[in-house]
Amino acid sequence: MNYIIHNATIVNEGVISKGDVCIIDGRIVIPDSTSKQCCDAVVIDATDMLLLPGVIDTHVHFREPGLTEKADIKTESRAAVAGGVTSFVDMPNTKPQTTTMELLEEKVALAQAKSVANYGFMLGATNSNIDQILNADPTKFAAIKLFLGSSTGDMLVNDPDALDKLFSKAKKLIVAHCEEESIVQANLRNYKAECAGTERETTALHPQIRNTEACFVSTYKAIERARKYKTRLHIAHISTATELDLLSNMELSQKHVTAEVTPNHLWFDDRDYETLGNLIKCNPAIKRNEDRLALWAALYDGLIDTIATDHAPHTLESKQQRYFDAPGGIPSIQHSLPLMLESVFHSGLSPDEEEEFRNSWLPKIVSAMCHNPATLFGIRERGFIRNGYKADLVLVNPKTEYIVKKEDLLYKCGWSPLEGQTLHTRVEMTFVNGHLAYSHGNGLSSESHAQRLEYEL
Repeated sequence: MNYIIHNATIVNEGVISKGDVCIIDGRIVIPDSTSKQCCDAVVIDATDMLLLPGVIDTHVHFREPGLTEKADIKTESRAAVAGGVTSFVDMPNTKPQTTTMELLEEKVALAQAKSVANYGFMLGATNSNIDQILNADPTKFAAIKLFLGSSTGDMLVNDPDALDKLFSKAKKLIVAHCEEESIVQANLRNYKAECAGTERETTALHPQIRNTEACFVSTYKAIERARKYKTRLHIAHISTATELDLLSNMELSQKHVTAEVTPNHLWFDDRDYETLGNLIKCNPAIKRNEDRLALWAALYDGLIDTIATDHAPHTLESKQQRYFDAPGGIPSIQHSLPLMLESVFHSGLSPDEEEEFRNSWLPKIVSAMCHNPATLFGIRERGFIRNGYKADLVLVNPKTEYIVKKEDLLYKCGWSPLEGQTLHTRVEMTFVNGHLAYSHGNGLSSESHAQRLEYEL
């Protein structure tokens, strides 16, 4: 089916404008005054709505294969499109771990059968598989995931020779989880000895164990190695103000070290542990309000380049254990775009100030969630509203009000730390390759038109 999205407020490539966008045979067509290409199309009145490129979330844990009691590709991709996410890149720490191209292709087959959002996968580094990664076809996977802090199985890479080989020869972007393992483990031993089984065993310990020092030391080492070898390095889920001093705000095309932030680290801070506890336990830890505000400023200034969720579901039962036993991770993909726009559209400023604030922030949010992920990961024909690009689009209502309710969550785990909160921006429609994958009020399409992401170096 073809569509005309009429009279939308289009946010694209740094510009906010009123206009129409057509979807013809799964592709974007920007009509002009003489164009007849949009005839015989369904008209969608987008007055007072925002039209954005579909969000590309380059950091998710959909848990399949091997961990499907928590989540799977079918459930989490449905939550994704309901939140305006049209493409995702899944992490390798599943069971088995995605450390070979053969295992990556098995995940591709699962996604082909189940996903309603476009899909891509990272190849995971270990101390022993660097040669395999370096010899893999770089057009077949999204990036190399490097755990410099603990992960599942043997995915902690701590062999200096393996790291040097990877950084000096990698053809693909390296995405690094940076927490210094020795610092985290020392802190963990000390706090367990003092607090385990006592009233002091609460989630407030988390940013003390996975502390600022652990993040800074690991990020510093990774960036120094990247600078030595001129490696393309992307620091995942930045969480501290101190790490920002290691980054630059050059144009994206001039950077070889870039950074990501999650909506969770922008929305929550350590004051929220008292009420939400393990529901916001994640790695790296959510830290002080001062860190949260610094992350916002860095996003505005261009020190931080992308926003991705690190969507990481766990069963509610496991999250309700005592702090030391509960896993780290937060389900968040269904509300990542509404959360970011909530902060832009409901700032508490006067109407005049709010308009200026909104107009300065909207293009930055779209760049970080749509444009920059496509550019950094080399994702072809997505992430922008351009003639001929795949029609991955999201239509957002910024003038509504609703409460986040458990019964509306599409995550397999069935919970969110946002339950009970009131939001004022809502995804109305999500198009995946020109197909209406989600429509508020009508729900999810029964058909999938998702495609495997394609990459160029």
